[in-house]
Amino acid sequence: MTRGHYRSCGKDPAGCCVSDLLRDEPVIRSGREANYELGKDTARFWDAGASNVHWVVVRDDQVEQGIAEALSRVEADGVVIEGNSFLEYVEADLIIMCARSDGGTIKTTARQALAKSDVLYISSLETDGPTARKHFQQFLSGLQIDLDLNGLPILTHDEQQKLLSLIFRKSIETRSRPSKESPKLRTSTDQLSR
Repeated sequence: MTRGHYRSCGKDPAGCCVSDLLRDEPVIRSGREANYELGKDTARFWDAGASNVHWVVVRDDQVEQGIAEALSRVEADGVVIEGNSFLEYVEADLIIMCARSDGGTIKTTARQALAKSDVLYISSLETDGPTARKHFQQFLSGLQIDLDLNGLPILTHDEQQKLLSLIFRKSIETRSRPSKESPKLRTSTDQLSR
């Protein structure tokens, strides 16, 4: 999901990544031809093997409607959603917060989502798990705010099997739970820091 408003990227609306896409109704781009762009999150989802990717482009007053429309297009049993806005309108079965090991700026919405998270995944493409944990602890110790992890399980690349097992277990729980809606595991992921 991309939230924007006219001229949201500065004085030149043509230079903004979404100003030209904003409409009176949410814009949902579904399918590889509609949303695959190398280097963007949508391409990463496709490259990771997603059966479909839906990119929602909305103004702030269209978020709930955009989420509902995108979810109505989902045909798969498992749904991975990248972003925090979703959590304001839909209860996820599993919330995985991702954070770069070297930190960055922490959005308010990310701190709010962190409080709901089931696991914190520390990402680092260049180091092993123990080093990623060490870098993340250094980042935390330098923060001006108190970031309460509240005993949240923390996993790294070295522990991906544990993360996959958690997703699998949650999927089984979700499928066995009686529900009025279709049994889809909704997993929300977002980055704690950018």
